[in-house]
Amino acid sequence: MYYLENLATPVVAEYDVIVAGGGASGLIAALSAQRAGASTLLVERANCMGGTGTYGMVAQWIGFFNRRRRVVGGIASELADLVVSLGGSEGFKQYLMAEASASPIPIVHFAFNPEVVKIACDRLVEASGVQLRLHSRVVAPIQEGGRVRGIVVEDCAGRAAVAAKVVIDATGDAVVAHAAGVEMAPAEVASLRQAQPLTLMFRLSNVDVAAFRSTPRDRKRELALEGLSQGRIYWESLSFCSTPGNTDAICLMSRVSGFDATNAEDLTRAELEGRRQVQSIVAFLRERVPGFQNAVLAAIAGHIGVRETRRIAGQYTLTEADILGAIRFPDSIALGAGPLDIHEAGGTGIALHVPQQPFEIPMRCLLPQGKEGLVVTGRAISATRAANGGARHMGTAMALGEAAGVIAALQARSGTASVAAETVRAALRQRGGFVSIDDHADHFIETTT
Repeated sequence: MYYLENLATPVVAEYDVIVAGGGASGLIAALSAQRAGASTLLVERANCMGGTGTYGMVAQWIGFFNRRRRVVGGIASELADLVVSLGGSEGFKQYLMAEASASPIPIVHFAFNPEVVKIACDRLVEASGVQLRLHSRVVAPIQEGGRVRGIVVEDCAGRAAVAAKVVIDATGDAVVAHAAGVEMAPAEVASLRQAQPLTLMFRLSNVDVAAFRSTPRDRKRELALEGLSQGRIYWESLSFCSTPGNTDAICLMSRVSGFDATNAEDLTRAELEGRRQVQSIVAFLRERVPGFQNAVLAAIAGHIGVRETRRIAGQYTLTEADILGAIRFPDSIALGAGPLDIHEAGGTGIALHVPQQPFEIPMRCLLPQGKEGLVVTGRAISATRAANGGARHMGTAMALGEAAGVIAALQARSGTASVAAETVRAALRQRGGFVSIDDHADHFIETTT
């Protein structure tokens, strides 16, 4: 049974480039395209930019460093510097990831106050000339002759069409690409309900962070296993970040499995389950974990965090072997740092591994097969499941976004999908970006501990 519609949707504007999705990758993509001379519109369904880092409250950026070597620069560095100047972060620091798990790993991260990052994103966009449209959901691509020529958006006022020479899909779920008929990567799980689990972030105030940090790791491990055995916490971690001042904890502790994050009914149940888990976790932390005795639940993220949904089948598919072998690509346009990060679906474990070297990501991973006028960035690029686990971190997503913006601007200017990789690479390098393994060599950066 179908409800048939006959719609006449007004075309309200036209741009060189439209970016669908204002998360870490989409934000940088829009700024990048505008700087490359393209009139640019950024469309985001939430009330702010920053995506998983702000609305989703995952209050740390990783992927800027491979071990102690900086591999992401450009506009992402400008954003990080602005957040620090606004008092929203103490900068890059050493951090023990998943410290209560069986195999924690040391990384360099950038912990931040998500509310300050929202303000920093606003400032960059307002100063850039990018046109911004929040509270707008992408509902369909506009297509003509096998080419994407814009998008249809919907908000409380109704539907509107916006034309563009090129669209960048930064939705994370490949919303535009999927609706445009782009081939998706072969499923490596039987169903998206078997994809990596979701995590609903939450924030506690009145936390004695120093007391927790000084607790021996073996004791933290004991407490994590105790909570798991009692069914009061949900995976092998007591992971959290703190904002400047170290009196709060933004917690990555829930684990919601068995839901398809592209299905609204599943997402609804996942959000409810996430909030149920938060209640249980907070009670356990207050009762058993040093530093949390007086903790108060201050906030729950506006959207549950999603690690894995759709990925396009692009002109090249990045693999785990490419990452671990540090394979070189002549069209590399961004560097990934890792870690390769796969959360056990339906279980309590996590597989973590930091590659020995940064890895190159070719431009072809952002370009779908057989569809012009479309560039894809963020976690929906063409990669295997394992490779995506190393390439989906927000620092890497920002580097991909800057490349996507340059690619889209050049395509819009030339009117063709054929853009020379070396032209893109040169533009990114001129901005201080790193596009090959060679580029990081002179950028060894000491970090605070």
